[in-house]
Amino acid sequence: MAPPSALTIAAQSVQRLVKEESYYHKEQAQQEERIKKLQDAIEAKSADLDSNAEYVLKQEQTALEETKKVFDPLVERIVKSVQTLEEQIAISESEGTASEEELHKAKEALAAGQKVSGLE
Repeated sequence: MAPPSALTIAAQSVQRLVKEESYYHKEQAQQEERIKKLQDAIEAKSADLDSNAEYVLKQEQTALEETKKVFDPLVERIVKSVQTLEEQIAISESEGTASEEELHKAKEALAAGQKVSGLE
């Protein structure tokens, strides 16, 4: 089996980073939901809370802040990968070295990367 082309590698890189970014958004939403539930329980002085609820809340808030810190560097990596993919698409189109299917997949990955990175 032939090794993947530079175009395929660049497209897969963008796809992986876009997927990673979506996972972090899901994680952030889950963390925010857990924090809200815990805050509501603490405010209501719920009987099923254990003695370290305040500590758990603080840990959840710290985890949320760490998750938020991931986004800026991740978007920078997506922007760089999108630029690389754009270059690879241009090279492949000018040289005619890629199949139509490969170019189509690369352009789909490019559109997804541009949407996430705000380069649309």
